[in-house]
Amino acid sequence: MLFSHPLKLSASLILSTALTSVALADDAADGERRLDPIEVEGTYLTNEKFSGTKTLTPIINVPQSLSVVSADQIAEQGFTNVGDILRYTPGASVGQGEGHRDQITLRGQTTTADFFIDGLRDDVQYFRPLYNIEQIEILRGSNAMIFGRGGGGGIVNRVTKRPQLDESIRGVSLSADTFGELSGTLDFNTPLTETSGFRVNAFAEALNNHRNQFDGNRFAINPTYLQELTPDTDLLFSYEFVDDDRVVDRGVPSENGRPVEGFENFFFGSPSENRTTLQAHILRARLDHSFTETLSGNATIQYADYDKLYQNLYPAGIDTSAGLVTLDGYKDTTERQNLIFQANLIAEGSLGGTDHVVLVGLEYADQDTTNARKDNVFSDTQDDQTTIAITSPLDIPAFAFSDPVRNRASDVQVLSLYAQDQIDIGDHFKVIAGLRFDQFEIDVQDFIAGMPFSRTDEEVSPRLGLIYKPVDHISAYLSYSKSFLPRSGDQFLTLSASTEELSPEAFENTEIGLKWDVASDLSLTTALFQLDRDTSLATADAENRFLAITETKGFEIQLSGNLTERWTVDAGYSWLNSKIVGGSDDGRETGQVPKNMFSIWNRYNATEALSFGLGLTYQDEFFVNSGNAVTIPDYTRVDAAAIYELDNGTILQLNIENLFDEAYFPDAHSNSNISTGAPLNARISVRTKF
Repeated sequence: MLFSHPLKLSASLILSTALTSVALADDAADGERRLDPIEVEGTYLTNEKFSGTKTLTPIINVPQSLSVVSADQIAEQGFTNVGDILRYTPGASVGQGEGHRDQITLRGQTTTADFFIDGLRDDVQYFRPLYNIEQIEILRGSNAMIFGRGGGGGIVNRVTKRPQLDESIRGVSLSADTFGELSGTLDFNTPLTETSGFRVNAFAEALNNHRNQFDGNRFAINPTYLQELTPDTDLLFSYEFVDDDRVVDRGVPSENGRPVEGFENFFFGSPSENRTTLQAHILRARLDHSFTETLSGNATIQYADYDKLYQNLYPAGIDTSAGLVTLDGYKDTTERQNLIFQANLIAEGSLGGTDHVVLVGLEYADQDTTNARKDNVFSDTQDDQTTIAITSPLDIPAFAFSDPVRNRASDVQVLSLYAQDQIDIGDHFKVIAGLRFDQFEIDVQDFIAGMPFSRTDEEVSPRLGLIYKPVDHISAYLSYSKSFLPRSGDQFLTLSASTEELSPEAFENTEIGLKWDVASDLSLTTALFQLDRDTSLATADAENRFLAITETKGFEIQLSGNLTERWTVDAGYSWLNSKIVGGSDDGRETGQVPKNMFSIWNRYNATEALSFGLGLTYQDEFFVNSGNAVTIPDYTRVDAAAIYELDNGTILQLNIENLFDEAYFPDAHSNSNISTGAPLNARISVRTKF
């Protein structure tokens, strides 16, 4: 039940912290001592952008490894999806996602749900577009204190564009690549009055790539309206509609422990039957209010409706010597409605000779999901698998779909209370301490088993960070954080009679790091960490436990900014050692975790109008999964760009991907579903504002 005894204790704790924060603000208002306005010379994350602290905090003062990618960087490098960005992010790798969703691995933890939009959960499985993005934040390490359940290895937060009251924007872009993919975007902003503004972002895309028979269409629109109710109060309304219809491509199978070669363009499926569709409606309203110079608050409510379908045929095995491939398949439907309310109170003040920024917050979520899965039934085998000759295209036997093999509805309710204090102790030390209480209730109706499942978890997630700043532009930090994931999984599909008695999986992240703002526009960050994921299972005998822990040790370093007036660089390297401790896979490496990853992007401004870009990504070999039976080989890919700006501000851009035509396999889903990298290709873009 909501508001159980532990929750009352946490509520009391947070209420007392809130009263303290108001007292801090009152002390400042009384003139005892007031914090000076924060003046940030380096890169920072604002309250509106929902950083790792939910407060106006310079990155150098956040005791956590994170990366920020701006809209300008996205356009410059020709990124078209979240996966493109993660390939240039240290400590992050990309999964195939079965060809129908974003799937990422952060610090050895694979997720399809740890995605946020303006700080609110966006957890349905789909490919997230970038057309309306101001910046993307990739926070690494366990993040439950700020974001709630999940986020064991980190989270990705998309920050959307909002209306500007001081300028009109008329932006259009068009692009085409050598595979025949076409896309266009619109960015229209207009002040309506001195206190109100309207902005609409939209895009459309005709999908294509190097894979035979792949195609699709995607479009989205996002109108937003901003009203200044008073000089201290803003009200923002946003609505987004996303429509995605594409072929599902699950790549190539493996043979003898490696991906099969010679099938880089071959499609192991049916272009008419391998389809995924998504329609998403996301509505949001946010209210910001400043009570005083040192006390402010915000509240956001979001309702999102997602309707998702994917059905696919995919390779389940291959015998190249006999010229045979085994196909499997299924159809999966998901409908989800997310209602999320979040409110935050932020106070600045002084107490006992120390300066404080106190955050207290509340979040409530109600998520209703229905999901069903049907297997393929092939006419020649009357089974969900068939083995056929490899022909181009495949001659696939007729098939139908079975009765549902999974059919369930779930209702998730989450109530969260959290408090955080950022403390300045003297001139050189800072402390960030936070605590979050989550009550996670799930009720599942399994229509096949004819029985319900339910579980309530009450979890406390701490966060503690100590920062030492010998000078303003250098910080060394030590941090500890925890997170948890209920046994229902990140998509609420794994709760069963055997798991409903199990406690959530636990994540612990311990990290030391160094951040150095070398100049106002150049920063160096490093982190050394250990992240443990405890998946222990309790048996009927409470003393008898099956212990399985994923232990990830790693190092990250990133250099971003201007090396000279003409030369900009974004370089990152990560070393990850991720292993399983305990259980049947004891000692094996975790799947989807390359040990070494390196990336660098350079931009050189040859003249005021002409710039060149050159990038390189290296990904070490890795095992597909913890069985360690199939290895994905390492690769190095080089990308390039040329950018020319006309006198009227129009930008002409050429992006070349895989400049040296490297044959490679960038990601995988299973031992039989491995993606092939695109060969040498080019994209031409035109961007203009008027």
